[in-house]
Amino acid sequence: MKNKILKRLICSLSLLLTSFSLFSSPLVNSVKKDTATSNPYKIKTIIVDPGHGARPSVLGEGHHSLGASGSYSYERNVTLAIALKLQTSIEKNMPGVKVVLTRSTEEDVALEKRSQIANENNGDLFISIHCNSLPDKVIHEHGRKVHVPDRSGRGVLLLVYGFHRTKEEEAAIGKKLYQDADFNENDNGGFDPNDPADVILMNTIKTKYRKQSIHLANLINSEFVDHDQRHSDGVIEQGVLVLCHSAMPAVLVETGFINNADDEAYLNSESGQDEIVASITRAIENYKTEVESVSQ
Repeated sequence: MKNKILKRLICSLSLLLTSFSLFSSPLVNSVKKDTATSNPYKIKTIIVDPGHGARPSVLGEGHHSLGASGSYSYERNVTLAIALKLQTSIEKNMPGVKVVLTRSTEEDVALEKRSQIANENNGDLFISIHCNSLPDKVIHEHGRKVHVPDRSGRGVLLLVYGFHRTKEEEAAIGKKLYQDADFNENDNGGFDPNDPADVILMNTIKTKYRKQSIHLANLINSEFVDHDQRHSDGVIEQGVLVLCHSAMPAVLVETGFINNADDEAYLNSESGQDEIVASITRAIENYKTEVESVSQ
């Protein structure tokens, strides 16, 4: 029974697994069209995750901090405002694409719940919106340690999931792959690390998600830098829980340093938020066109 299910999964995922290679460089090689496919792959659902949130009365396991803050604003409010605008922008500019928010109010949502929302809605992309901040610098004055705010950070930063928390990533992908299977699931959602077919499929999917995540992050970064002329710290890898637990290409966007006066003003302005949203939307549109073109 499991082998039949696995074959069905391989067939249904063939578009994903045979699509063009996506490189970490922002300069993308020419795309080769796959003329053998008869059921074109389409991006239908995008998960937008407004980072952080107001702490609930009882802070349960999996909740994270209230987020960063500036001189007059809070990350949780800025990320929600940007996420709501991004939802509107994507659905307006990409007919047929549905955007699912992991939260639409100020109340915080547990980290694991955010990934669960993404996977249960069969998301094709996961975009997490955040604001950055630098910790205080420690200096010595008259033999004493003094904490001084560090407001030197500026611009954007893109995070993708690297080679961390591999078992957690495999469990998330396994549960998504086998969620409709009619056999008993194990902790990995049906993925058997001792089954060569399972291992091949899992490694292929992990590699594809990684390449696609890096490519999307570079597209977003290029929009920020080339179109908006913003400073960028580039694309880096981190073992972020919401990224590795979301079984799909995933990018975390640090939209600016909220504890930098200039960035804080930009992040809280209508024009700044609109510019951020427009850049992310253009990047997703370009990504969508590339991915879908190889399956025509």
